[in-house]
Amino acid sequence: MKYAHEVLIRPIVTEKSMIARETHNQFFFRVNPDATKLDIANAVEKAFSVKVVDVQTVNVMGKKKRRGRIVGKKADWKKAIVRLAAGDSIKYFEGA
Repeated sequence: MKYAHEVLIRPIVTEKSMIARETHNQFFFRVNPDATKLDIANAVEKAFSVKVVDVQTVNVMGKKKRRGRIVGKKADWKKAIVRLAAGDSIKYFEGA
């Protein structure tokens, strides 16, 4: 992985992520399933000019969905929880 836009797909903005941002300085992103923790840390540092302290990843399994007799499955995806150094923040999450 080379560029930040290849690694970071989109931010995850939920009630849980907002509480983690305020209390633990953690930010949630949907990332490329092939991205490593080092790729994610480098992408966040380049894209937002911040210092990453820790990266945790979760492989989220897609849910099964039904439409009558047809059973389908939503895509699996990867979530990254990025903790920043004290004093750093990402302006995107603050509405700027």
